[in-house]
Amino acid sequence: MKRIIIFSLLFSSTLFFMSCEMTKKSISEFNLFTIENDKQLGKEVAMEIESNPQEYPILDSAKNATAYKYLYDIRDRILNSGKVEHKNDFAWRLRIIHDDQTKNAFCTPGGYIYVYTGLMKYLDSEEQLAGVLAHEIGHADLRHSTRQMTKLYGVETLLNMLAGDRALIKDITKSIIGLKFSRTHETEADKASVTYLCPTDYVAAGGAKFFEKIEAEGGAGVPEWLSTHPSPDNRIEYFYNQSTEQGCTGKETYKARYQLLLRALPN
Repeated sequence: MKRIIIFSLLFSSTLFFMSCEMTKKSISEFNLFTIENDKQLGKEVAMEIESNPQEYPILDSAKNATAYKYLYDIRDRILNSGKVEHKNDFAWRLRIIHDDQTKNAFCTPGGYIYVYTGLMKYLDSEEQLAGVLAHEIGHADLRHSTRQMTKLYGVETLLNMLAGDRALIKDITKSIIGLKFSRTHETEADKASVTYLCPTDYVAAGGAKFFEKIEAEGGAGVPEWLSTHPSPDNRIEYFYNQSTEQGCTGKETYKARYQLLLRALPN
């Protein structure tokens, strides 16, 4: 009850500031969640995911140490770029889901990162995976999920979710995993991907390579985790334009090294 009262007060305050800012920013971009709410929700969603091993078979980090170390290294290079705003606020915990049929990756509010083996086995080189991870980290860092949820759900739903309604958390978990972001949010995450990789030695437009691969295959089997808008062609061009505009100079793809990760994954 105390938590709900406090959140209600925060919500009232938020409405006040929203009314003051309406001329500056669309209401769809406001976020009723605080940073602490993002962290709490991310933790709840992670608990829900990891309590369901049949649907989300998480690889044990001790038994698959080589694969996890490889991904941790990529994650840390992104986080240490100096460009991730909430680097020190969110968990940025990473887990691998053993599902070779799913080309997917997602990051919950609060920075809980999940990558499917199907995605890793689909990609060809390290900078492509770095581009995808940076894109997903961008969604969490820019707080797109909770901005979207502010728009989609009523206040009562948000209060119940933050109060620990397990049935609602389960539904929200499925929503977050399959969330289709708006055109604006996808563009923001694409830009963030380049921004995060730009200070590294990676080709900063690594995310473009993913779309190029999709295009080369005729656009078939586009993963649900990436919206089809803007079109792949436009997104490829956007990645490269951002890399040029931001003055990125990285050249590394680490294609040969990427084979180490693929060999470390279970069949």
